[in-house]
Amino acid sequence: MIYEASTFAIVLFVLFVAFVLGLSFYFGRKTKSSSGYFAAGGTIHWGVNGIAFAGDYLSAASFLGICGMIAFVGYDGFLYSIGYLAGWIVALFLVAEPLKRLGKYTFTDALDSKFNSKAIQLTAAASTLIVSIFYLIPQMVGAGALVTPLLGLEHWVGVVIVGVIVIFIVATAGMTSTTYVQFIKGGLLIIFSTVLAIYIFKNGLSLKPDHESKSYHEFVNLTPTTDSTNAMIVEGYTIAGKIEVNDKQYVKLEKEGINRWFNLVTIDGNEVLREMLSTTSVANGNMLYNGEPKENAKFYQVGHMSKIIVDGEEVDKTGPLRPFKFISTIGAGDIVRFIKDKFTDGENTVTVWYQTITPGKEMLIPGLKFKIGKGATPITKLNFISLMLALFLGTASLPHILIRYYTVPSQKDARKSTILAIAAIGGFYILTLFMGLGAAVNGVLDVESSNMSAPLLAKAFGVTIFAIISAIAFATILGTVSGLIVASSGAIAHDIIDRYMGKNLSDDAKVKAGKIAAFVVGILAIGLGISFKGMNVSFLVGWAFAVAASANLPAILMLLFWKKTTAKGIASSIVVGIVSALGIILTSPTMWDRYGLNSADAFHSLDNPAIISFTLALLTLVVVSLTDKKNRKEVKAA
Repeated sequence: MIYEASTFAIVLFVLFVAFVLGLSFYFGRKTKSSSGYFAAGGTIHWGVNGIAFAGDYLSAASFLGICGMIAFVGYDGFLYSIGYLAGWIVALFLVAEPLKRLGKYTFTDALDSKFNSKAIQLTAAASTLIVSIFYLIPQMVGAGALVTPLLGLEHWVGVVIVGVIVIFIVATAGMTSTTYVQFIKGGLLIIFSTVLAIYIFKNGLSLKPDHESKSYHEFVNLTPTTDSTNAMIVEGYTIAGKIEVNDKQYVKLEKEGINRWFNLVTIDGNEVLREMLSTTSVANGNMLYNGEPKENAKFYQVGHMSKIIVDGEEVDKTGPLRPFKFISTIGAGDIVRFIKDKFTDGENTVTVWYQTITPGKEMLIPGLKFKIGKGATPITKLNFISLMLALFLGTASLPHILIRYYTVPSQKDARKSTILAIAAIGGFYILTLFMGLGAAVNGVLDVESSNMSAPLLAKAFGVTIFAIISAIAFATILGTVSGLIVASSGAIAHDIIDRYMGKNLSDDAKVKAGKIAAFVVGILAIGLGISFKGMNVSFLVGWAFAVAASANLPAILMLLFWKKTTAKGIASSIVVGIVSALGIILTSPTMWDRYGLNSADAFHSLDNPAIISFTLALLTLVVVSLTDKKNRKEVKAA
């Protein structure tokens, strides 16, 4: 995608970052104790904490990832919203108040409250670090993707900017400034997402959306002929190559030294070549967009309606629509979507996106991404169930969410802040459906980065709303990353150094150790964010949820509701959950593709591990606790 930075957007971004840093300075002067640094001293009002919960949870995955996934695969992307929201039911009814009662600063405190076990202290701290790092990856990827159109900088620069700012926030004021950053950006995100939805309804639907911020791209169909040697001939072009991948044929044509890729298809009995959006990685490292150098700006924003039906009649545009009418009109028409494929001709590795006409009704039901109906196989169904299980169980297992319960004064406040968070998050997730579908039909998609769908949709309606939405999205990432790094630093300074290693740090020493840990984790997050460039952030967060659900939730639930749970059972469960979840993820088809290998050659076909890893962790806890007779007697005595 070719981006041009907006001066107004840059100014607004700088002002917002300056405000956030000023807030950190202000609260930094007030943060003196370890309780204040890691848990804001337990003094946050439940109303502030509830919106901060929403701000913490509505991360890059929610705003960038889900909107992008809905734009590309319709309702299947919205299933992430449903799964994320449903997870709060577990948090509200099973975790919120008991966890507040058990802990002081960290997730490890809660698990170890009845045992004083070195094994729990080490494994729970390790789990906190691993889950936090997995959750940090998509936030940093989203940061890099967002800074590119906002500031006109490379992806890696955006990742570094976020890393540096967040390290500063956490190192100065810890959880207090993090909470208020999350509170402010959570409220602003919901307000301006509502404004963006109003723009969508007011704009309606059009066959050729006409926005100043994009160029509408008409595809060119070329009809080849055949001579006596059976070689294709296209006027003005030379056939430079042909390859078949996944039952699709691709043809490389050359004209005036420029290579362009086409998809060979049959339409009405005739073979035609359809031009494709492509990014070609050639041997010398140059990037070609539609076969031309990037500076020629030939890479267009795409995605629009190809048929609009209103009251049984085809129209070119609709005018303003109400929310339900907007959805029903999309369902009655057809949408031009883009499908991604990758192949090599021996010299070049080419990623191509080709257009396909999709009935609007297929965008509003499951099936475009998750094969659970027509064309489903046992493994695709298992993948879907496993993902939903991870999303449902993962929320109540995320360390940066769990530590929020320690920032309020009482168990009652923990419950009330959770209820407020559910209301705010639920309202936002309804908006993601409209924003995602709005991006799909307004010609604003960047096929290289589904994460940019919502910001580019805002840009289509004007630079002001784009600048505001992008600044808020950036703040969303700042707040979430800050919370994750606070959780990580607490695990290192409080759980490992102070408790597991028995250093008995003073308050000042504990805060200092936490700040050093924040710096180290921040640097690691920067490196991982650069490495995973281009992956959908919501998909990546699904992995974090799976690891959290497998490693943490069995231990939390059994500690709270099963009296026979032992320290050895909890520690063993955490280890098995982490190892099995990571093992399945690292050997999955998606990671195989990330390694540059053929995904079909992966060890297995499962991308989402929770259905196996959660079950193994739960069974491990039960079996080990039942066979650990010595510790069972100690627990009973206690």
